[in-house]
Amino acid sequence: MTVTRHHVGKRLSEIAVYNGIVYLAGQIAEDTEQDIEGQTREVLGHIDRLLAEVNSDKSRLLSVQIFISDMIHFPGMNAVWDTWVAQGATPPRATVEAKLANPKCLVEVVVVAAQRG
Repeated sequence: MTVTRHHVGKRLSEIAVYNGIVYLAGQIAEDTEQDIEGQTREVLGHIDRLLAEVNSDKSRLLSVQIFISDMIHFPGMNAVWDTWVAQGATPPRATVEAKLANPKCLVEVVVVAAQRG
């Protein structure tokens, strides 16, 4: 089996697909002037777009890791997440407070998903 990579850059690829499993790089907001809700919406939009490129979607999530800069943002992030996530297909998830590479980033999300059959 080969590994297929998409949006390959010098440092990372945005997507890697192997054996029907999709791995996304950590997704962050480009507009870091937004609050936690805005950044979370933007990040989830990036995830929707990237998954669609490789024949997957949020109902196929296998695992999600969420990194937030301060747990004070947890309720706001969850409010956006709860309206986005596919009910009945909520994935295993971990959320941790972390010092992110860009101090203006409030949230970073990493997902693993299955491709559609």
